[in-house]
Amino acid sequence: MTAPAANPRVLVADDDPTILLLFEHVLAGLGRGFDAAENGVDAWALWQRDRHSLVLLDIMMPGLDGLEVCRRIRAADAERNTFIVVVTGRDRAADLEEALNAGADDYVQKPVTGPALVARVRIALRRMTDDAARRLAEEDLRRSRWMAGIGEATVALQHEINNPLTALMTNVELMLMDQRERGQPTADLEVILAEARRIAAVVKRVGELRNPKAVQYMGDVKMIDLREPE
Repeated sequence: MTAPAANPRVLVADDDPTILLLFEHVLAGLGRGFDAAENGVDAWALWQRDRHSLVLLDIMMPGLDGLEVCRRIRAADAERNTFIVVVTGRDRAADLEEALNAGADDYVQKPVTGPALVARVRIALRRMTDDAARRLAEEDLRRSRWMAGIGEATVALQHEINNPLTALMTNVELMLMDQRERGQPTADLEVILAEARRIAAVVKRVGELRNPKAVQYMGDVKMIDLREPE
């Protein structure tokens, strides 16, 4: 299932009031709305509620640490609509690798300064914009390929179905004429002709598809909507 779209607000989480105030000052200066949490439990609850597009997350927090919050966000955000920047006082390569393995996109090392944080947030916002553009381009490409496949399939369907269907309808119509001339029942043949014409109408609608849409069929299964326009 596709995750809900990310909220443009920023989530900041740190148990240090001074760092939290710095986050809020920087984000306000960049014109970004934000929500603040002082521990991992509140941060996770806020993200679940609002699905923030950007999260600034301290690693060392009470309740849930930043790495666990990061893992939970990634588990719930398969499409990576949320960009996560972790804030850490650790500088060992293994610690930074652990943060990235938990799902972080970037990190800021303590002690954090205003200019450094502004730069990191700007980089994050630029990368988020680039990622959104890439996803849109990939979706357009997927749709173009799907549409091309639909077009090829409709040509094949029309060719493979229309020829025998036309022959069937012609023969049924001739049989109907003969039955009527003889004064014999024609109900069964009329049903066959009506259903054949129904198939022909469906094949025609397939050939006229320009912007196909999927509709629910059964359970989680969907199908292309070929119903007659109202």
